[in-house]
Amino acid sequence: MRRVVISGPPPVQILDVTGPLEVFSCASGYQVQLVAFDDSGHLPTSRGFSLAGAIPLQHISGPLDTLVIAGGPGAENGHYDDTYIRWVAAMAARSRRVASICTGAFVLAAAGLLDGKTAVTHWSFCDRFAREFPKVKVLSDPIFLRDGAVYTSAGITSGMDLALALVEEDLGHQTALSIARQLVMFLVRPGGQAQFSHMLLRQATTFKPLRELQVYMLENLKADLSVEALAARIGMSPRHFSRVCLRELKLNPGQLVDHLRVEAAQQMIHSSSLGLKEIADVCGFRSPDVMRRAFQRVIGITAAEYSERFTRS
Repeated sequence: MRRVVISGPPPVQILDVTGPLEVFSCASGYQVQLVAFDDSGHLPTSRGFSLAGAIPLQHISGPLDTLVIAGGPGAENGHYDDTYIRWVAAMAARSRRVASICTGAFVLAAAGLLDGKTAVTHWSFCDRFAREFPKVKVLSDPIFLRDGAVYTSAGITSGMDLALALVEEDLGHQTALSIARQLVMFLVRPGGQAQFSHMLLRQATTFKPLRELQVYMLENLKADLSVEALAARIGMSPRHFSRVCLRELKLNPGQLVDHLRVEAAQQMIHSSSLGLKEIADVCGFRSPDVMRRAFQRVIGITAAEYSERFTRS
């Protein structure tokens, strides 16, 4: 049983807690515990009510699998309670991995857990974060990222993306895909892409058949995604389908497939221990060389170069 502890300095942003909690609770093999700052048994949120059933922090003992620190006004106010920071540092030392959601990164940094590491937080706090913690290399674009055993994520809903990536890391792609379907999430929202990502922009199309086709493509990256096959699936001629893609997404069908597969590969590079050959296969590339060329077309560097730049073992 993997023990996951979720906490945060009160008041917390409620979705920073409940989003990852829901993802982990949908998977088997996790024991999730909320931790309160005091003996009240409640974790106050920024919306004027508290989450019940929380365990006082001094009652948490033994090893942990994953420590998750949520953000919110309590993490953003610039005042870090010494007792809580020491508790976070102590729990991190007993955990296999540590993660922050949104501005929870401030707490990890205050505990010294991000010194010399690369991290992300909510885009509107990145400049302040970099000023306040100069030992941390702050990136403003990623949805989430991993540096060794420490994971940080961007704004609010990215906590669910990160939790889903952790589940995939633990239990495999099919389990994570099943949870993504249950929660109506995109499994492959990219960890290494901008918080305002190409994926989110494409989801904004008002043309429902194309939105539905993108869901199919995301869930079937290894399928035949040729122009002809996709056009037949959406009930259009290849020429008309190409025109619709360009009009709605500013990408031709081949570019769309490249982007989806590359973004899926980027997430797997960030959140899994698979090698590039295995990632190429899972994401629908015929070979690592095909993936290398697709990376160069989409982001200007090879998959190997991307892995070297944005992950650390």
